[in-house]
Amino acid sequence: MPLHKGAFVVRALCRRGRPFVALEEMSTSRQREDMSDVLQNYPSGGGDNPAPPPSRSALDAEAVKAAYRRWANVYDVVFGGISRFGRLRAVEAVNGLPGTDVLEVGVGTGLALPHYRPEKQITGIDLSADMLAKARERVQRDKLTNVNGLLEMDAEDTKFEVASFDIAVAMFVASVVPHPRQLLRELKRVVRPGGYILFVNHFLAPGGVRGAVEHALGRASHSLGWHPDFAMQSLLPDEDIRRAYIQPVPPLGLFTLVTLENLPV
Repeated sequence: MPLHKGAFVVRALCRRGRPFVALEEMSTSRQREDMSDVLQNYPSGGGDNPAPPPSRSALDAEAVKAAYRRWANVYDVVFGGISRFGRLRAVEAVNGLPGTDVLEVGVGTGLALPHYRPEKQITGIDLSADMLAKARERVQRDKLTNVNGLLEMDAEDTKFEVASFDIAVAMFVASVVPHPRQLLRELKRVVRPGGYILFVNHFLAPGGVRGAVEHALGRASHSLGWHPDFAMQSLLPDEDIRRAYIQPVPPLGLFTLVTLENLPV
């Protein structure tokens, strides 16, 4: 099943004796227009060096833990509805990809867990013990038998072996971790070559009223536990942006789904 209808074709391959399905991008004018709309206003620093993100201060692990300790009991009510479209789109994409072993980074209270297909074997990690406690309650309540583990772990420095997963998906995490590029490197390490890395996240608007508001909210990053002023280049180098499939998430386009094939080193 293709990940995005009209955007990719499926090609059967075999690598290291293990069959898998690769997704080849189709050169349609509509897809090029969509990609252009998303990226045309993101400035480049020239060459392989991205432009530094505006007004972004680092969040350390303790700030994130403290923020989500406050949010844990009300997270589903306050953020569940806002993030629903992005979360469901990311799970839909994961469900359409080959492979069964899935790492969900920033699993939180487990809002996405009931939506994976039964054949997908899910391991979830999160830095917040309070959020993980809620996720474990959800697994028990919903009798989710395909959740293999929910672990307290730093997404930038996991304890998994190389190529442990077919897919890694990080939902609303990239603007939370202190070092987004380290997160990307770690996910490339734990996902097998030919597997897929997905991000769904809010990225800084390139300008206008929304961009001004997001810049202003950036001063409250430590209290919020995430960065409203998070630029895409803070996460992805230019070469990854060029080859990624980037899709705004309806209805308001506040979130973006990024799908990146993990190339062999």
